[in-house]
Parts: sequence; structure tokens; C-alpha cells
Amino acid sequence: MTTGGDVLFGAYAASDDACAYGVERMRFALGVDEDLRPFLRRYAQDPLIGRSLRGRPWLRVSRRPEPFEALVWAITEQLIEYERAAAIQRRLVAALGRGWVGGDGIGSGLRDLPTAALLAGTPPALLQSFDLGAARAVTLVRAAREVARGRIDLRDHDYERAWLRLRALSGIGSWTVEMLALHGQGRDDQVPASDLGLRKLAGRVLSGGDPRAFAEEQQVRELFEPYGQWAGLAACHLLSEHASAVRIRKTRAGHQAAPGSITGETKARTGPCEPCMAHP
Repeated sequence: MTTGGDVLFGAYAASDDACAYGVERMRFALGVDEDLRPFLRRYAQDPLIGRSLRGRPWLRVSRRPEPFEALVWAITEQLIEYERAAAIQRRLVAALGRGWVGGDGIGSGLRDLPTAALLAGTPPALLQSFDLGAARAVTLVRAAREVARGRIDLRDHDYERAWLRLRALSGIGSWTVEMLALHGQGRDDQVPASDLGLRKLAGRVLSGGDPRAFAEEQQVRELFEPYGQWAGLAACHLLSEHASAVRIRKTRAGHQAAPGSITGETKARTGPCEPCMAHP
């Protein structure tokens, strides 16, 4: 960020094309080219998300630079607590990830996600050794194989075609595809409606404040349907507003909100929980 408030991107690579690609993907990840003014103007007084829009006009959906990364992360986060999923992701990148070497031949120590081709040829047993469940390890390898062989093109703007092919794979359902769409393909109209955090929050909204209420997936979709092309962004605002309120209450009570959780609620340390939009 410059003193004038502009976002400045820089890239270092073996070619100008590679530099341009890196900058383009980071512009996408940070959403700097999105004009959210129509969204802000339209919903600034909205009873559900207006307060968050007025207080956080800068808020954007968190994104991964590469759609394949968003897909891999979504698969690893299925039905387990986030802290465990993050540990699996770190092990995967440490063992299989690509290293970065500068023009002087000296590596930086930074590592990136392994390629789809590498994951496609990885034995599921190795992924299981990172603590990934057996079924999800097989799902990850199969999904990587489809991407590596070109049968699923995550960059093609005919997104629905790729989503249908993914849904045909065992172990990939609506939540995984919607997380890919929202966090890896820039589809702010997509809402991971089966997300536990959203179901809890929508249940509270629809019940008039009952903290024990859970909304059904269809109810979550209907709640955010009025926001159209910004439905996923509206969901992020609602989660963020709730997180802020929870943090304030916990701070006043002398407790600290759980790090990494947008709701400020500590996830179970034992046993599985539903994945949450807050943890892309």
C-alpha cells in the first residue's frame, strides 16, 4: 500500500509473462479490481447486513490465487475442525509442495501447493499419513487426476460444467463445489448453504434469536437469495458482523475469542464438526 492509498503489486520471475500472471492472480485474490459501490449503495440500509456494510465497506470474500488450491483446501476441510485441517494442509505442502528458487539459484524456503499432476499420482496412503481421512484422500487424488488430465477445467468460465463434473466424483458435494466457486473462482453469488456456521447463524436470524436453532440448507439459500450476484459476499458480511458482536461480548466478559474462527466460538477439539465458510 502506497502513501496515496494505492495497492502496489510487484513480481519476480523468469519471464515477463510469468510476472504478469502472478500479479493478475494476486489482483484476483485480493479483489482490488472489484467495484462494490453498487452493492454498498443498494444494501447499506439492509436490516440483515446493512450495519456490516456501513462499518466494513472494504470487506471482500477471501480468495485463493489459484482455483485448484481452493478445491484442494475445501476437500481437506470437509467435516473436520479447522485446526486439524490446517495442520493437514501444512503437512501436504511441506512434503509435496513446490519450492521457489530465485534467479540467483538460491531458494527462499517458501513453498506452494503441489501441482494437480503431482497430486494425481500421489498414493492415497501418503495423504492419509498427513492425517487426511481415507475417503477424502481418495477423493483428492481423483479430483486432481481429473484436473491434471484436462477433463475438469477450473479456469473455464463455463463454471457450471466443471461443477457438474466435480459433483460426479464420490466425496464431493455442494459445500465443496460452492467453496471452490466462492473462494477460487470469484463467484460471489455462490453460498455454501450447508456450512455449519451459516446454518447456525441463519437459524438464529430466522428464529428471532434462538442460539440453539439450526436452519436447513434450503432456508439458508432462501435467506441470501435476495442478494443475487452478491449472495456469498452478503453471507460473509453477516458472519463478520456476528463475529464482531461475539468478540465484544467475550472481551467484556474477560474471555478471548478463539483465533482463526470468524464466529469467535471455539470448535470442538474432539470429534468432527462441519466445515465453516470462515475458514477458506
